Amino acid sequence: MASKVIYSVVAVVGMASLGAAAWWYQNQPSKRLGEAPLASATAPSSQGGKPSVEVARVDVMKLVDDTQAVGSLRSRQGVILRPEISGRITQLNFRDGDRVKAGQLLVQLDDRLPMAQVQQALAELSIAEANHKRNQDLVAQNFISRRTVDESAAALQVAEAKLALARATAARLKILAPFDGLAGIRTVNVGDYLKDGADIVNIEDIEAIFVDYRLPERFQSKVRRGQTATVELDALPGRKFKAVLQAIDPLIDANGRSVGVRACIDNRRLQLRPGMFARVNTVFGQRDDARVIPEEAIVPQAGKQFVIKLLPGPDAQGFVTQRVEVKVGQRLLGKVEIVDGLEVGDSVIIAGQQRVQRDGTAVRVLDKVAAPEAAAAPASPTAAVAAKLAAPALQPLTGPDPCLISPAR
Repeated sequence: MASKVIYSVVAVVGMASLGAAAWWYQNQPSKRLGEAPLASATAPSSQGGKPSVEVARVDVMKLVDDTQAVGSLRSRQGVILRPEISGRITQLNFRDGDRVKAGQLLVQLDDRLPMAQVQQALAELSIAEANHKRNQDLVAQNFISRRTVDESAAALQVAEAKLALARATAARLKILAPFDGLAGIRTVNVGDYLKDGADIVNIEDIEAIFVDYRLPERFQSKVRRGQTATVELDALPGRKFKAVLQAIDPLIDANGRSVGVRACIDNRRLQLRPGMFARVNTVFGQRDDARVIPEEAIVPQAGKQFVIKLLPGPDAQGFVTQRVEVKVGQRLLGKVEIVDGLEVGDSVIIAGQQRVQRDGTAVRVLDKVAAPEAAAAPASPTAAVAAKLAAPALQPLTGPDPCLISPAR
């Protein structure tokens, strides 16, 4: 029993000795060669006790006030030809996809019966004219009454009206192109009997093509006729087309709270087709001398926007801080426009604002070394040839812009 007590006492004393030795070893100053003592947690974070900050200058850049939307392309003029009266096709004077001119005869329906009616009306008109002339001669000699002359004059007018009606009926059997354009794919053939209103072929004027899209109602005060837009199409990746705004719908859509906009694209190369899906970037304005700073320099406080500006300090190489309220404008990716409060060349803190508690604080500016840009790899001859094949040189367009010419004739 006594031996067990002795063993326990020895074990407790040994464990206490080992714990004391470990504590002493961990808390003694390091004396190993080349090892610096650990820095105190309360030591200042920068030399001389000045807080370290990163800064950026107010730069000038070109800013574009724009917005994105989606829309669809449509022809400047487009129509589906349909007959006004029933008849059988005797001539088709075009081929699918042909370019047609305004007034060109495209479809001729059987007009033998209307032309016979025209000949009959001409004969009746000739008789009416002869009778009226004879009656005028007789009334001058007092051989007939004035009433007979009036009746012959009315008969002459009826004959003229019958002739005009017969010619109008015959003319309706000739279907003409209403404007210059491209013919689509016809759905009829020679010999087909068409009822009035049946589809024959579509005619599209696409030398100038419209892009219709909608913008949220908050842009209705910015959008104006004559502004430009950039159009990109999924069907033609990598290509951009310039469009000019031609019309703004005066009616705001009550369902989507949006305003309709129509822009025009010069399409004399016929690269665009009606019905294409378009992504439209509308440009409301452009400023070449906009002042911008990194967005991390902005310190919001109580609904206002502030920046911490650097001013020259008492010593030649020192800087002190000053909190300045600014008015921000357009925001970009990583940058924000400064409308008021800063001038070009001013320096503002972009990192370390939490270390500056009051105006007049002396700070140390950390120099930021920009990483060298990687040199662009020279394009291989094969890649250059492929690029030329993929994007052939386009011939310059001649003549007036069709978007500036009214299609009305």
